[in-house]
Amino acid sequence: ADNGVQATFFVLGWVAERYPSLVRRIASGGHEIASHGYGHKLITSQTPVAFREDIRKAKGILENILSGPVLGYRAPSFSITKDTMWATQILVEEGYGYDSSIFPVLHDRYGVPSANPEVHQLLTTSGLLWEVPPSTVKYMGVRLPVAGGGYFRLYPYVVLRAFLKKLERQGSSLVMYMHPWEFDPDQPRMEGSLLSRLRHYLNLGKTECRMRALLQDFSFAPI
Repeated sequence: ADNGVQATFFVLGWVAERYPSLVRRIASGGHEIASHGYGHKLITSQTPVAFREDIRKAKGILENILSGPVLGYRAPSFSITKDTMWATQILVEEGYGYDSSIFPVLHDRYGVPSANPEVHQLLTTSGLLWEVPPSTVKYMGVRLPVAGGGYFRLYPYVVLRAFLKKLERQGSSLVMYMHPWEFDPDQPRMEGSLLSRLRHYLNLGKTECRMRALLQDFSFAPI
């Protein structure tokens, strides 16, 4: 609001069900409401039937609150991978117009390294679906993730800004993301592996100031 920027908020159906007034408040600020599924279950742990039920339930809850259509979807932990590409067909069948889940990087938990890094249309057996990949940049022959989240906290901002400026010069759209918990450095600490704790808690205290800089250095709009 300080920068007059509207964004896309991928909201869990589970959260919307319990805090419908929050969803209405987000929408009243001119932001787009999109679906993050219902219960934050990875697609890789679901059957096609369970996935359909999950995204249908989430879409229904959000649309009932908004009295309007919800067109976008982002999978928990970007879990549309080569093994779960069947999910794109179901998204089309359930009335979604775009997806923003296919991360064109090599990662231990998600990613499709060979995927198109630009906004494009996917042809599924049930029709077309727009794909809006999180931002990546080619550097020294390697495609690096620069879209936000842990990457936003890991890279020094001056380095991240240089990568994003490179994408901007190429005419690429910047698709960035943040989680609400990344703005709360005082959140409770949970147990887990060293890698998981590093990914989750590294530089939480820097998220807000970097976000403010990002919104001043670049122009953004809802998907």
